[in-house]
Amino acid sequence: MADHLSKHNISISHTYYYPVSIANWEGSLPSIDEEMTRFPCILVIINGSGLLDLQEQQYELSRGCVMLWHNSHELKVSTQLHTSFKGTLISYRCLTSDGIQPNVLKHPEPLRNCSLNILSLTAELERASKQLSERKPFQFQQLFVELLAVLYDELEGQQQKNNAWMEQVLHYVDTHFHEDVTREQMATIAQVSPEHFSRAFRRHTSQTFSDYLALLRIRASQNRLLYDMPKLEKLAQEVGYKEGAYLSRKFKQLVGLSPTAYHQKKKRVVALNSNHTACLLALGITPELGVYSSWMESVNPVNPLQKLYEFGINTSSFYNTIASTRPDLIIDYYTVKGSKELLPLAPVLGLPFMDMSWREQFRHIADVVERQQQVEEWLAHYDEQIWAFNQKLDQQLGKRGTAVLWEIGTSSAYSIHSSHGRGSQILYEDIGFRPPGSLLKHGIEQRGFVEEEIEAIADHPADHIFITGIPSNPGTKKRMKRLFQSESWLKMEAIKQNRMYLIEQPDLFYGYDPLSSQAQLHELMRVLISQK
Repeated sequence: MADHLSKHNISISHTYYYPVSIANWEGSLPSIDEEMTRFPCILVIINGSGLLDLQEQQYELSRGCVMLWHNSHELKVSTQLHTSFKGTLISYRCLTSDGIQPNVLKHPEPLRNCSLNILSLTAELERASKQLSERKPFQFQQLFVELLAVLYDELEGQQQKNNAWMEQVLHYVDTHFHEDVTREQMATIAQVSPEHFSRAFRRHTSQTFSDYLALLRIRASQNRLLYDMPKLEKLAQEVGYKEGAYLSRKFKQLVGLSPTAYHQKKKRVVALNSNHTACLLALGITPELGVYSSWMESVNPVNPLQKLYEFGINTSSFYNTIASTRPDLIIDYYTVKGSKELLPLAPVLGLPFMDMSWREQFRHIADVVERQQQVEEWLAHYDEQIWAFNQKLDQQLGKRGTAVLWEIGTSSAYSIHSSHGRGSQILYEDIGFRPPGSLLKHGIEQRGFVEEEIEAIADHPADHIFITGIPSNPGTKKRMKRLFQSESWLKMEAIKQNRMYLIEQPDLFYGYDPLSSQAQLHELMRVLISQK
């Protein structure tokens, strides 16, 4: 029994549960001593059926239902019961030896179709309460704790069931919001009553179903308006409304502006990663809030009030910090969870990771903030630098050959593909090197990177080897020293030809954006041209 409870985090070493009142309920609510009303209670329906009104909510009860309350004060009920209706009402106490708030069984809805084990234990507990035996003084307590443990299992199962249908419903609404979606349809999918669906949906999302649906539709409208201004009738039909006038009214209620005004206004933008912050900075826009890499901060000082910290901050503070800027647009890499959590604040432009190069992301963001001319001018200047550097490499190296760039972690080494950046986009896309065949065999193109033991770097020979930094960890430094002194390392052609380049700038090579790419290009060219 102790093991059964401990797996549910009910610590019997510090918390004691015991019943203080067990009463039958047949036709009317049993009278409860005033002293008992402050205790949590359990109602188990043994037979019959009926309707129960509790705190302005009506529930249909039948055999096998269990209701749980925090305290008996809440038992202000009226009932419409069949003559066969019978229930058992149990009040109990929780005592802790360390002052910690005890676990109390609570659930806002009836637990339905509970196991026969609960009915059996309840009946046995009721009989034991009338026949307390001096020879078995702990039998009564043992039965009650066993009942609590089984009820806790039922609660867990109910929660899993609720989560399953709720996730199914949310996925459907998120992908079909532009259709004629109703509460009744969703309740049918969930196989619950519309009333139960509404209560459960609000508890799970903190919104009514209609408000949630309206939020999805208006945010989709805002995302559409980032690019052009379609006719309102067309836009309304795209997002699930029948009339443009209705869309305009709902839009203004949520956004505070008309669709036309939102389309035309200069957007207050928040960037949730350093790559997209850099895209905005390269276009001459400082975001209201942005994530900055340490390299970006070393190049240009950042106003602390405009810096968003990714780590070391709890979810609530992160959300409130973003909310305080009143953003018109949030930009990030796409994640379902992140997009949904931030949707109440503003539309989220989620860009796919690995599926778009930094140039494509740069252009996409420029379209949204109406900086198309600036982005093309920036990229044209960047391409001029690439052309000039390639001219120099043609003279010095001729044919490029293979190259590999290693990022050294505390315990592993990583070779990054150009889809992940880290300087590889410069090597493979801009200045014409190729990944060594061994990395291609290891699936670097499909996975985006290859992870190896530090000593295994020597298993991937290339004409040019770049290492962007060695961690300060003493153990990692020792492993790198052993690698550099190993026979397999020293016999590689790149080492013999002095074509291994140690660049101690890991922060610079972390970025995958226009500013970082430009700086990475200059750094790679510096070591390639200066080292003969």
